[in-house]
Amino acid sequence: MSKNLTKRSEDYSKWYNDLVVQADLAENSGVRGCMVIKPYGYAIWEKMQAALDKMFKETGHENAYFPLFIPKSYLSKEASHVEGFAKECAVVTHYRLKNAEDGSGIIVDPDAKLEEELIVRPTSETIIWDTYRRWIQSYRDLPILINQWANVVRWEMRTRLFLRTAEFLWQEGHTAHATEKEAIAEAEQMMHIYADFAENHMAMPVVKGVKTETERFAGALETYCIEALMQDGKALQAGTSHFLGQNFAKAFDVKFATKEGTQEYVWASSWGVSTRLMGALVMTHSDDNGLVLPPKLAPIQVVIVPIYKGEDQLDAIAERVAPLLKELRQKGISVKFDDRDSYKPGFKFAEYELKGVPIRLAIGQRDMENNTFEVARRDTFAKETVNADAVIEKIEFLLEDIQNNIYKKALDYRTNHITEVNSYDEFKKVLENKGGFISAHWDGSKETEEQIKNDTKATIRCIPLDAKQEEGVCIVTGKPSSKRVLFAKAY
Repeated sequence: MSKNLTKRSEDYSKWYNDLVVQADLAENSGVRGCMVIKPYGYAIWEKMQAALDKMFKETGHENAYFPLFIPKSYLSKEASHVEGFAKECAVVTHYRLKNAEDGSGIIVDPDAKLEEELIVRPTSETIIWDTYRRWIQSYRDLPILINQWANVVRWEMRTRLFLRTAEFLWQEGHTAHATEKEAIAEAEQMMHIYADFAENHMAMPVVKGVKTETERFAGALETYCIEALMQDGKALQAGTSHFLGQNFAKAFDVKFATKEGTQEYVWASSWGVSTRLMGALVMTHSDDNGLVLPPKLAPIQVVIVPIYKGEDQLDAIAERVAPLLKELRQKGISVKFDDRDSYKPGFKFAEYELKGVPIRLAIGQRDMENNTFEVARRDTFAKETVNADAVIEKIEFLLEDIQNNIYKKALDYRTNHITEVNSYDEFKKVLENKGGFISAHWDGSKETEEQIKNDTKATIRCIPLDAKQEEGVCIVTGKPSSKRVLFAKAY
């Protein structure tokens, strides 16, 4: 198969888009800013869903589903929330179409105007807290630990497949607690779960931290985040978890009777990750030959390609391979035997390389005679001949080794792209020439944060949780600072 991938070094953005399309992950749809997630891409998302869903349920969360439509009045009840989302909202104003009287086509029926306009959900805090008002009366009803898998709409003007689309898939958790301490612990716990998933399933190292007030989720008192670094030196926010305080409980009058018999407002958290993780997965590991997928998320972990002449040879190979297929599947390893006769082995090799299949086995007549397989790994392109009796053990080793190796490669890249600077000139030079995370002192003011953003397009990605106390001065104003924050240009 011929690959027409732009090289990463030539045009990273085009390389990314080429790869998403050519590897059959997704394509643009007929609706501006929306995408079609193709079966291969959706299979990766399903694996992400399954792993995360298991982690959520192990920590006591349950899945539910809430409406797509939100009355406009709900959104306006929490002032900072509506301000944060107002520019991205799609609004439903009418409920019927009709044929135009002049025969020019279909028009909106002016007589079918909704009494109250509906927002197509950009996020679900408001509709969920209106619901929680009916669910919560007493401390006995708490905590409520709910997650939903859903789609949301945010009317983005500049879109990119997976990274920023007008409609995307995600999960959003919404929890209600009796105390501030419990709600904060929940928000922190979910950030750690996201980091665990990113590092141990996606093989993507992340920095755990909190957002500045300017970068917080609209309506949150604190936003915890995981930040990843892509191969072009730009950061990507991979997941967020928010401590919402009592803001939404007060907006929707959600109170509960305490053990002492007093009435208190409920404490809240919300948290989410989206199909943006698909973009992160592509950009963290892939190369000029195509996708590089971590085995834990690869739809096909092992592909077996027969090399043969004529149906008799293919039948003999198929018979030899059948017990291997069965045993791998019994071990929970996803394997495909590609016996298509319409494509040559070279085409298949290129196709599975492009699609990031971690391990490829080839078997031809010489292998049949010698009872061997040629085993190739996608991450390093290393190949070796392995005896059939040892091939399952070899596959199990390689799946674990590839997972660890691509994580280490990404971690080494990130480690080499965290740069400490002590002056604004140094900051600008590193940002321009090297990129990555820049660790610098900041005076804590919105004004300085905004100035740096306007000057350089770099934002404060997070205040790392493990940031050590270190007396210094702000790189812009020279005012005192007690810890470093991480800046970067970001997606």
